[in-house]
Amino acid sequence: MLIRKVEKFLRTHDMAATKFGRLAAHDPRFVLDLRMGRIPRPATEARTLRWMAEYEAAAAFIETKEFAPC
Repeated sequence: MLIRKVEKFLRTHDMAATKFGRLAAHDPRFVLDLRMGRIPRPATEARTLRWMAEYEAAAAFIETKEFAPC
């Protein structure tokens, strides 16, 4: 389920639910609605999962750049 993946993402990245909603779905209530039982369209779910994967890839890239020797 999408909500489980989103909740794990929020904990991992210490991100507020409203910030996630604004960035991933352009809707600050997105996570709250998911918590209340909203079932997103397949395209919305795919777009959200893609955004999460891209965010994690960018975070990993930044992390490796910070520890790379100059």
